[in-house]
Amino acid sequence: MAGELNYLIEQIGRDKGIDKKLIIEALEDAVLKASRKRYGAHKDLEAHYNEELGEIEVFQFKTVVEEVQDPDLEISLEEARKIDPECELGDSLGLKLNVKELGRIAAQTAKQVIIQRVRDAESETIVREYKNRKGEIVSGFVQRIDRGNIIVNLGRAEGFLPRKEQVPKEVYKRGDRIRAYILDVQRTPGGYQILLSRTHPGFLAKLFELEVPEISEGIVKIMAVAREPGERSKIAVYSTDSDVDPVGACVGMKGSRVQNVVQELKGEKIDIIPWTDDPAKFVCNALAPARISRVYLSAEEKSMEIVVPDDQLSLAIGKRGQNVRLASKLTGWKIDIKSESKMEKLSEEIISQLKTIPGVGEMIARILYNEGFYSIEDVAEMDGAELGRICEIGEKKGEKIVEAARRMLGMEPPDVDEEKAERIRRGDEPVERLPGIGPKTAQLLLEEGYQCIRDIFQAEPAELAKIPGISRKRAEEMIAAAKEYIDKGDVS
Repeated sequence: MAGELNYLIEQIGRDKGIDKKLIIEALEDAVLKASRKRYGAHKDLEAHYNEELGEIEVFQFKTVVEEVQDPDLEISLEEARKIDPECELGDSLGLKLNVKELGRIAAQTAKQVIIQRVRDAESETIVREYKNRKGEIVSGFVQRIDRGNIIVNLGRAEGFLPRKEQVPKEVYKRGDRIRAYILDVQRTPGGYQILLSRTHPGFLAKLFELEVPEISEGIVKIMAVAREPGERSKIAVYSTDSDVDPVGACVGMKGSRVQNVVQELKGEKIDIIPWTDDPAKFVCNALAPARISRVYLSAEEKSMEIVVPDDQLSLAIGKRGQNVRLASKLTGWKIDIKSESKMEKLSEEIISQLKTIPGVGEMIARILYNEGFYSIEDVAEMDGAELGRICEIGEKKGEKIVEAARRMLGMEPPDVDEEKAERIRRGDEPVERLPGIGPKTAQLLLEEGYQCIRDIFQAEPAELAKIPGISRKRAEEMIAAAKEYIDKGDVS
């Protein structure tokens, strides 16, 4: 008999993947509840598993007293010493009860408690397992469909595929095999729920990981995924090995790898895009197969204006705007697409407006437009000296154009001398402004990352002396000149 219960505990533990201690606790708890139901809840009862005997023992504890007031909780010293001759007043004496007397109802209660506790323990084990598998793909069978939600039999557990995580065009019936992405493991009033998805971008990424060995080996990396489930997706890939073409690896021989993914997704079209850290190039890749003419980028707003030939406009935008929408999701940039004819018309309007500023002719207006100045306000807000350098017209003419733009808008003309003095004090003037610096030396400094006079002032002589053609002595002279220039703040 002892071996029978021990064997049963071991077997349940193996079959259900539950710790032996949890099963013993469940048995003790079940027998204790049944005992309280049989003998009374007010009694001081305890249940313990005796591994040697292979049974759950139930003990009723009574306090040893001189005069018994409550027979259920107390025992006289005389009676107690018949059981344990060494006991004293105030001791707690345990009396073993006959569990065979529990009866059918109590035994049924015990059975229910054991089943529930084992089920709970099994559920906890499964939850821990699936929590560690979040972001993986699992396979199962459609067990039932409840109001559009699919309950998936995963073997030891059930998965829940809600309607919103299903691809709209896909239809399943009971018994169909199904693969899905583990989205989360959630606690619900009825226990835990393994939440599945077939629309998540991660599902597409994991499918490629299963099909493409180079991805699972880490040679090819999936950098971004954008999906419109059931219709079209874009996936950006990058290779850490220059000898491995990331797009080719994902496509496979005669398109076999990508076709396996497409088949799993019931015909969803997939564009595989080469990833690059150059935002403009990445966006152009993402808009393929459309050809791109020009790109205007605003890093601050993280937006791009894309110009395409007239015959490429509908291709770049895609059916119902799908291509540009997916490209925007994939790259994280806001994309505005314009045709060349529309852009030319728009550019002519802007250039005509810029030409109304006194001192701005056709050539300067076009330079301003190409540099991203699209209005008189843009010119008015610019630093005059910087504008002069951009247009290669000199500082004075640049400042005059800015003043003219400000006057057109009714803005106060800037205090040029004060602005320039402040730039000098901050050391923001370009390196070519430093006395004694020729164009060749200025170019060398710019190539080494010394953009303004402050950079020279803060440099160490040894650092500057590393630049070809600049000696240690010359480096010290340049640093001294930079300090004098900043301290003087001369605008003459």
